[in-house]
Amino acid sequence: MDIRRLTIPSVVALVASISASQAGPCTPAIDRMRARIDAQLEAGAAAGRTARESAAAREHRQPTPGSIAAAEERVDGLSAQQVEAVAQAMARARAADSAGDKDACERALVDVERALAQ
Repeated sequence: MDIRRLTIPSVVALVASISASQAGPCTPAIDRMRARIDAQLEAGAAAGRTARESAAAREHRQPTPGSIAAAEERVDGLSAQQVEAVAQAMARARAADSAGDKDACERALVDVERALAQ
């Protein structure tokens, strides 16, 4: 058997074992929550209305932070406050998972669920 043909399966097995050993106690729950958040954002984006192109956009002007915030408030789905709360809770969940603290991770994921339900 060719050495190159043996190398590829060996590398794949090594990478799989490393990623599995790096996973924390809450990684599967975080992955499921991430998929749920993505699905909710995609559903909100798909259901949302499209806006007409503004005169400023046709004149190649860059949007201001204020105009971006105003547009985000009009988007169907999650509010800016919900997005911020979800992002912070997910960051806490990942940090707790990395530290091996399953209880703190689960509490952070409950906070994510609360923020999504608001």
